[in-house]
Amino acid sequence: MFWTGELIARNAPVRRRVTAERSPLTERAVAAYVGLAIGDALGATVEFMTPKEIRAHHGVHENIVGGGWLRLKAGQVTDDTTMALALGESILAAGRVDALAAADAFDAWMRAKPVDIGNTVRRNLVSFRSTRQPEAPLSEHDAGNGAAMRVLPVALACYGQPASSVRAASRAQAHVTHHNLLSDAACETLIFMVQDFLAGRDVIDVERERAGGLVQAFPVFAWDRKHSENPSGYVVDTIQAVFQSLFATECFEDCLIDIVNRGGDADTTGAIAGMLAGARYGLEGIPRRWLRGLDELTRVRCEKQAEALIALAEKAV
Repeated sequence: MFWTGELIARNAPVRRRVTAERSPLTERAVAAYVGLAIGDALGATVEFMTPKEIRAHHGVHENIVGGGWLRLKAGQVTDDTTMALALGESILAAGRVDALAAADAFDAWMRAKPVDIGNTVRRNLVSFRSTRQPEAPLSEHDAGNGAAMRVLPVALACYGQPASSVRAASRAQAHVTHHNLLSDAACETLIFMVQDFLAGRDVIDVERERAGGLVQAFPVFAWDRKHSENPSGYVVDTIQAVFQSLFATECFEDCLIDIVNRGGDADTTGAIAGMLAGARYGLEGIPRRWLRGLDELTRVRCEKQAEALIALAEKAV
């Protein structure tokens, strides 16, 4: 891939691609996707650790170094990013968000033995193999964050579409593994927030309309300014922690450092916060050391898919 007149080497400084090649919308879409992967890679190091343990081992965790309970290589990502990429590939192949195509893509992803997989995802994909039904049964127990972590391809592919179509697309992918009202509400809110930031909306308006609207419809999501620690995989805990970090910070770096140092399900909270912050601040807001630290193949895949999904959206409008 050519960048500003040169091939990028593994250890070379990361440079922006020539600006004429991307519209501002596409630039923000790429930043959202790369931000997701960076948050995933950064948070995976401290996943399931408490803030006290993080401080003891890392001080302030602020660099992509790998390790963690999964013993990852520096820059390697987990299921948060790889499931999103699998979903995006299915959308591009089908030309739309399609439940069966998504289910097949997730099943192929699981057969490839990913580095990590959530229990709810595994259980419902195993069921899909036998039934070929791409919608899991409605369950109050499936309120994890596994569908919310992979919503970005839907946000990009459905950019500019009516809200009803966006919600239907969100549920088509989410219900493959997480058919739950709280999960649905979280996924749809995140998608609309990404789209708002892509459009350049002010964060105050996004907080009031989207986050506030979620809390109005489902008061369980209400959050305060207190710094919650060790967020679990419960989608409510995840969203509350992400909102606290996103709305209390003023740059991409501060948002990501704040969220991952809370520990808990840090790869997923990091991925979701990175997605939103990337869309909010753009590529110029992402620290270069993190762009360099992310696995190069993963970064390129995220960039290319973001560009293709936005092109698909623009073609559909």
